[in-house]
Amino acid sequence: MAVSTLAVIPARLSATRLPRKPLRLLAGVPIVIRVWQRVIALDVADRCLIATDSPEVQRAAHDAGAECMLTRDDHPSGTDRVAEVVSHAEYGRFDVVLNVQGDEPFISGAALEGAVGCVADGRFELGTAAAYAPLEALQTPHVVKVVCADDGRALYFSRAGIPALREPQDRSVLEGTVRQHIGVYAYTPDALQRWVSLPEHPLERIERLEQLRPLAAGMAMGVATIAEAPPGGLDTEDDLTRANENWTHLSADVK
Repeated sequence: MAVSTLAVIPARLSATRLPRKPLRLLAGVPIVIRVWQRVIALDVADRCLIATDSPEVQRAAHDAGAECMLTRDDHPSGTDRVAEVVSHAEYGRFDVVLNVQGDEPFISGAALEGAVGCVADGRFELGTAAAYAPLEALQTPHVVKVVCADDGRALYFSRAGIPALREPQDRSVLEGTVRQHIGVYAYTPDALQRWVSLPEHPLERIERLEQLRPLAAGMAMGVATIAEAPPGGLDTEDDLTRANENWTHLSADVK
């Protein structure tokens, strides 16, 4: 039986490190529209819409021909914003919901398909993606690491260096186990609603990683390991400058 997928791109206008992020221009087009174009081009979902708290973003979406929903302005996370969309009957009928961050214009098809696949085949109620990373990633708190069980289930996410190497002679083993998390999520509608109904967990607060909330509650999150991590999101002015300078190369080469 075919599985139907809804992709939602949450977009909050009040970003701090990159002010008015969704509407900042990437190769002459608002970032959030570039993300929407990317998802549409990858053809990983039956329907795709932008969810925002800003009438300005809504107007930009409509001008670009994108479907858009105006949501509440008090959501603490993109996951909560996606859950509001799915609470409407029109959108809650899909089998899988895909959350694509609104600052990821170079997200790869492999990451999106991998996250959806974890849920679509019935193995897990939640899905995400990761890629093998060099050992240097263990020293970088900005790179979120994930440790997985043999069946692909996420055991823990952390900004710290996990797994930690105790004995130097095991370095060759470690090189094949470091995974960098890619911030895309897939859920069944029921799992999404359960996620947002849970209270904030201390681990989530400590690490500032929202995915630790469902993990701590015992929800199973599958991790699709792909060959290569796509370029990261656009969080700063420097990120946006580099993305504009390399737009032609990045937009063509990220698969």
